[in-house]
Amino acid sequence: MLTKRKIASAAVSLIQSRGYRALTMSAMAEQLGVSASALYNHVGSKRDIMILIQDRVNQDIDCSAFESEPWDLALDQWARSYRDVYARNIPLIPVMAVLPVANSPHTLRMYEKVAAGLTRAGWPESWVVNTIVAVESLVFGAAYDAVAPENIFDPGELSEIAPVFSAAVAHRDLLLHSALNHDAAEAPRAPSPADVAFDVGLRSLLAGFRLALEALQNGTTAD
Repeated sequence: MLTKRKIASAAVSLIQSRGYRALTMSAMAEQLGVSASALYNHVGSKRDIMILIQDRVNQDIDCSAFESEPWDLALDQWARSYRDVYARNIPLIPVMAVLPVANSPHTLRMYEKVAAGLTRAGWPESWVVNTIVAVESLVFGAAYDAVAPENIFDPGELSEIAPVFSAAVAHRDLLLHSALNHDAAEAPRAPSPADVAFDVGLRSLLAGFRLALEALQNGTTAD
C-alpha cells in the first residue's frame, strides 16, 4: 500500500539518483511500481510531493536542544545537525532552500521550536526569522562544501598568480594535517577542511549573535 512516507522516500531516492528534473508524476509512479492514477489518489501534484520530501528530510534535523539548552548552544546543535542532514541530500538543496513551508507540518514545527527558543531567550520577534535565515544560509553552503574535493583550493601550477592566497591554503593544510596527526588516536573521525571551515563560520556567527542580543537588551541598537 502507498503511504506518504513511502512516496517521500521514493522521491528522495529518485532525485538523488537522477536529479530534480527527473521528478515527474509518471517517473514517481514507475519508481513506486504503481499506476499514475494510484499515485494521484495520494498526491495531487509534483508540489505535493516536494512538500512530502521537505517534511521527510527535515524530520532528521535535531532541534530538541531548544527545549532545554541556552539559545546559543541550541542554535549550534541545530545548525550542525541541519548541515549533516543536507550534506547527505545535496541534490535537494536547490529546491528545499526556496520551497515555501506552507502545508509542511513537520518543517513548521521545527521552525516553531527554534522561534520559541529564541523568543524565550529575549530575542525580539523582528529578529527571529532573520536569525534563522542567517543560520540556514551558512548551513546550505557548508553542506555543499562538505562534499567538495578536499583540494578544491589547490592552485596547482598557477600559485604565482595568487601568492598570498596560495600561502594561506598551504598554511591551512599544514595546520589541519598537524591537528589530524595529533588527534588521530582520540577522535573517532578526523575533521575535514570543510568541518573546520564550518566550525569557524558557525562560531563566528554565534559570537556576533551574542553581541547583537546583548546590545538589543541594553538598548544600544535599534530593534
